[in-house]
Amino acid sequence: MTAHSKVAHRIQELVSKIQHHDYCYYVLDNPEISDAEYDALFRELQNLENKHPDLRLPDSPSLRVGGKPLDEFKKLKHRVPLLSLANALSQEEFLEFDSRLKRVLEIGASDATHKLDYYTELKFDGLSVNLTYESGTLVSAATRGDGETGEDITQNIRTIRSVPLRLNCKNPPQLIEVRGEAVLPIRDFEKLNEEQAKKGLKLFANPRNAAAGSLRQLDPKITGSRPLTVFCYGMGHVEGIRFDTIAEYQDVLRKWGFQVGSYRRICHGVEAVLKFYQEIEEKRDSLPYEIDGIVVKLNRLSEVDRAGFISRSPRGMVAFKYPPRQETTTIEDIIVQVGRTGALTPVAIVTPVRLGGAIVRRATLHNQDEIDRKDIRIHDRVLIQRAGDVIPEVVKVIDSVRTGNEKKFHLPDHCPVCESRVERKDGEAVIRCVSRNCIGQLKERIRHLAMIDALNIDGLGEKIIEQLVDEGLVKSYADLFKLTQEQLMQLQGFKEKSSSNLIHAIKLARQSDLYRLIFGLGIRHVGERTAKILAHYFRDLDPLIHASEEQLQEVHEIGPEVAKSVHHYFKDPQHLHELHELLKHLDIQAPTQRQNGSSSLAGKIFVLTGTLPNLSRSDATRMIEETGAKVASSVSKKTHFVVGGTEAGSKLDRARELGVTIIDEAELLKLLQN
Repeated sequence: MTAHSKVAHRIQELVSKIQHHDYCYYVLDNPEISDAEYDALFRELQNLENKHPDLRLPDSPSLRVGGKPLDEFKKLKHRVPLLSLANALSQEEFLEFDSRLKRVLEIGASDATHKLDYYTELKFDGLSVNLTYESGTLVSAATRGDGETGEDITQNIRTIRSVPLRLNCKNPPQLIEVRGEAVLPIRDFEKLNEEQAKKGLKLFANPRNAAAGSLRQLDPKITGSRPLTVFCYGMGHVEGIRFDTIAEYQDVLRKWGFQVGSYRRICHGVEAVLKFYQEIEEKRDSLPYEIDGIVVKLNRLSEVDRAGFISRSPRGMVAFKYPPRQETTTIEDIIVQVGRTGALTPVAIVTPVRLGGAIVRRATLHNQDEIDRKDIRIHDRVLIQRAGDVIPEVVKVIDSVRTGNEKKFHLPDHCPVCESRVERKDGEAVIRCVSRNCIGQLKERIRHLAMIDALNIDGLGEKIIEQLVDEGLVKSYADLFKLTQEQLMQLQGFKEKSSSNLIHAIKLARQSDLYRLIFGLGIRHVGERTAKILAHYFRDLDPLIHASEEQLQEVHEIGPEVAKSVHHYFKDPQHLHELHELLKHLDIQAPTQRQNGSSSLAGKIFVLTGTLPNLSRSDATRMIEETGAKVASSVSKKTHFVVGGTEAGSKLDRARELGVTIIDEAELLKLLQN
């Protein structure tokens, strides 16, 4: 053996040893050697790699130290979308979830006693990440982003020692996307905020905010200095391995070197799930991490696939949330915020109080009707909660401690920003500013256009928008794209680097998907899902702009209220003028699924039932929708095709009864190819 090969052998030996001890310490919480012994191994590895850089392995633990700071985060597209979960906020909603699943899986009335097998685990309150391994080696990592595309945080993820750089197995899969949650332990969060305070830096609102801020550092050394950990539980695209159940998958994850949750259980039926839910609720305050509920999933992956998806959520999984955290505080004042559609929203300024891991200083009061119903007054002592553990709201007034100094509050009859008159339409609880030139509305419209699910202008936050509008630099959407670095440099807080970064982010936003623009316009009742439906149906802005209410209602899932809102928006000359000015600066990408609406399947309705031999339910749905067709959950007279697989149930009987065409997977693929 030559001297060079001896060094290579020793490096490989050191890498294996260090990876083993990382697993023992960070995943099993059972170290086998002292810190001094570990440091000696690490230093030896670094010295050998510095002398022989050509021998450094791609999964070397020395890569965890962190590379050079980045100028910006690149975008990474997930091979399989990273979906969010629907919520069950009560026992009744969870039981309805179970009943709905049985209907979707076509378990009939005769099987009323049938119990589904659920896999239950903690719902960590952190930042979702997607880790991609090729032939067992970590090649990339990304944030969730909008579910389809995230930010490349590979360098930062490498610094987290609970994430294996190489899978601990002899025959790793060719490719696998492992999903997980990056979290910061509560104690470490408190220490980090103490350090931030000593340095005079901004404090993090809660552990989730701190975890997200730590992972989105351009300098990986900063990320590496913070005690982040990642709990893995989910799966994206997979090649070269198959799993039958989620329990099997997570057991394999642990063997491969990942950290999985300590509290996880297979529950046979809803009673077992409710028992697990109660057990964890009792332990919640003693856990080292913030959680806001448990996650309940169908354990069998074939059932998850059969259940399919609705909007951006898998039908076979749900986040079973705990009741909102509550605390008492005092309303010091009530202010009024003006939204992008002119809605006036009363907001309570409260004495700061810690609630669910965050310091709360404001709470929504919703509208005047809500204030009157609860008899909320300035200086009242109130009970507040984080609704769904997200938005603080006032639950009730503690009127037994009133002193007589409390003041009643009424929304103003003029806009607090532009002083224009306000109005309340019949049937609405919301009062709106009617001015078309209200800068309060303008700021909120710009903020909405710039958000991550719209044009995604990174770095264009609330305070910067305030400056741009107040200084008269931005009076419309189009003005954003006319900004220069020189103009930004004149604003408080901007330097050469920060101004250059924002101009670059605005430049990147010039190229955008059609649905992102539709969503970004802030049309009432048009969320991201509806924007995608409209984009895929109309293919271009022009036919959408000229569509009548009747034509809009012909679109699957578009009802009268949404159709009326969209039609009125594009009928407005001021909206059209602002949009046309904006379009001069954008390169809008139409959906790529089909060309010019030419697909013969456009508008057809499919229903999937049973398990297909080769296609997963999600793949079949995606392929069908790419033609402009729709996938529905139930068979009706409007259904054009029912695609049947093995274990197909009552949907086939319903299709035969209505005379709906029934096809198999091979016939479906032939239809799609044509």
